[in-house]
Amino acid sequence: MTIVSAFLVPGSPLPQLRPDIGPWGRIREGFARAGRALAESKPDSVLIYSTQWFAVLDQLWITRERSTGLHVDENWHEFGAQEFDIHSDCALAERCVQACNTAGIKTRGVDYDQFPVDTGTITATTLMSIGSTELPVVVAANNLYHGAEQTEQLGAIASAAARDKRVAVVGIGGLSSSMFRENIDMETDHIVSDADDKWNRRVLGLMEAGDIAALRATLPQYAAEARPDMGLKHFYWLLGAMGGSFKKATVHQYAPLYGSGGAVVEFSVQ
Repeated sequence: MTIVSAFLVPGSPLPQLRPDIGPWGRIREGFARAGRALAESKPDSVLIYSTQWFAVLDQLWITRERSTGLHVDENWHEFGAQEFDIHSDCALAERCVQACNTAGIKTRGVDYDQFPVDTGTITATTLMSIGSTELPVVVAANNLYHGAEQTEQLGAIASAAARDKRVAVVGIGGLSSSMFRENIDMETDHIVSDADDKWNRRVLGLMEAGDIAALRATLPQYAAEARPDMGLKHFYWLLGAMGGSFKKATVHQYAPLYGSGGAVVEFSVQ
């Protein structure tokens, strides 16, 4: 197994639906740069964890070969729909299901026509140009009962299941989650508070430095004060998949998404 690249990206649909808005367009450009870097790493498949696909009873994985449909986000429906056509590496997904069950994590696959794929997965696959027949994905759900430690374990299980492949890994979710609750001038969008902005920049700086010990020590307080998506479980997934380490990170873009924090980050894994 070789992890050839790893990325943290936001799950908001705004960069896809309204790239004409300055800050959101910059995030879209960051997605494009990350997508090119992912392609250049020449993976066979892409392992994805999305904080926006909620699971409760079991850990879920998409095991359907091709998922298609038209999706309207529950928050940003006024900006239009997202069409999707996502191809999965079914064999690898089934191996992930089996490996999780072997590890004692109750798990099953999802193989239904018109299954409601989440906004984050659609946004990331579309803007990073992944999920094609040439570059299929394996998508894991966010079980709401799993904390950071078990989510990191899931990332490790998934990467181990891909033992004979070159794989990229993507964690989908946002940084600080507070958003404006009133209409704003979208072109002047900014992080809701200076405190959230400082927290986001501090955590991104630690990622850039590859200071994993400081990140592990800092993230619980960050989760409590800035409230990143699901306590930043998408980053713990990446850590597990990367074997708990990376050399440094490159922030391709950091910008507001209606007041919340969004960043496209590439991790150096080799």
